[in-house]
Amino acid sequence: MPADMTDATNGHRPSERAVRIAAAGDIHCHEGNREETAAAFATLEDRADLVLLAGDLSTHGETEQAHVLADAVRDVDLPIFAVLGNHDWHVNRPQEFVAVLEDAGITVLDRSRATPCVNGVEIGIVGAKGFVGGFPGSHLPDFGEPLMRECYAETGRDVDAIDAGLRAVAHCAVRVVLLHYAPTEQTLQGEPQTIWTMLGSDRLAAPIATHEPDLVLHGHAHAGRFEGAIGNVPVYNVSVPVMERDFWVFEVAGLQRSTAPVH
Repeated sequence: MPADMTDATNGHRPSERAVRIAAAGDIHCHEGNREETAAAFATLEDRADLVLLAGDLSTHGETEQAHVLADAVRDVDLPIFAVLGNHDWHVNRPQEFVAVLEDAGITVLDRSRATPCVNGVEIGIVGAKGFVGGFPGSHLPDFGEPLMRECYAETGRDVDAIDAGLRAVAHCAVRVVLLHYAPTEQTLQGEPQTIWTMLGSDRLAAPIATHEPDLVLHGHAHAGRFEGAIGNVPVYNVSVPVMERDFWVFEVAGLQRSTAPVH
């Protein structure tokens, strides 16, 4: 399908350089969709400069399913970055799963960051799976049983990692946050409100609102809405069922930043 181009420069004055970012989440690779997965990635070199995958790369996190994705991307001559999703953790063997992907050239970000240079543009990518927690009216509390408080703490660790990552990439011409879980309820519209607590948390939005990256991508909400925002920061739910296509290509202009990293 032809790519749709979305201006994600967030109102800043761009330089003449631009990078095309192909994004998708919830691709759920397994042996049954091997051919479709390979066909989707085979088209990317002609229309993208960078690929970002927003989690749920597989159905259950089995290494055999990781091989389906690995085989699809092995000959794709583009930088590819990904975060894991809840499906990728299901069998609780993330190290084995990630090893297969990294052997094929995919960089998996786990509360970490990368700064690739694409078309002469330094891009700061801050990646984390994110976690549950809810939104106004449905927040999980930091109270009660240790297991409940651990859920709260787990989301807090992602919040801290996003904050630290955005501070570290403050100098980059383009800054992107890549998540699986949603940081805003705006992109959950269409999902039953009774399950929003399990689809993300507005606690993830705090460092995004503070540092104002150029683009935020997530998946997970298959019946959600494509577009939202955190303040002036555009947020996109790139779940394949939402986009109704294999990838969405965002054309993002590189800014001439002189900002030093914030410490």
